Amino acid sequence: MVRTEMYSRRVLLAGVTAGVAAPLLAGAGPAHAADEEEAVARQVEALRAAILGGDAKALGALTHPQLSYGHSSGRKIETQAQFVASLAGKTNYKSLAFSEQWIQVVGDTAMVRHVWDGADILPGGETGRSYIAVLQVWLKDGGAWRLLARQSCPLKPA
Repeated sequence: MVRTEMYSRRVLLAGVTAGVAAPLLAGAGPAHAADEEEAVARQVEALRAAILGGDAKALGALTHPQLSYGHSSGRKIETQAQFVASLAGKTNYKSLAFSEQWIQVVGDTAMVRHVWDGADILPGGETGRSYIAVLQVWLKDGGAWRLLARQSCPLKPA
């Protein structure tokens, strides 16, 4: 009788543990990861559009207050305020495309790699080209994905 009662308690405990853990594990499965990757992809696209349009409000909302935005020279790092101010209300690009995008979500952090291909509007009105490899780090902050860090390096045009 004691053995059966002990066995029943173990089965009950295992059932309760599984009942509590199952919803937690379900949230961490492949479907959840794919949803988070898609959410990050939408933010990356919103960032591209905000850069292209010089939309200061959107740039501020998409970036984290502790932003570290590194340029391809490796010598220029901007804060959130500097980054937003450098683009606010300006048309710096005739076009801007992100390709070869790769996203990996790890908890509340996401890594994004892509190729940036921009037709830049230069000071004299001429057009230049920026073709760079980019690494972005996004942080889920208050339920929203926000750009925390970005670094790029030059690429030779394909």
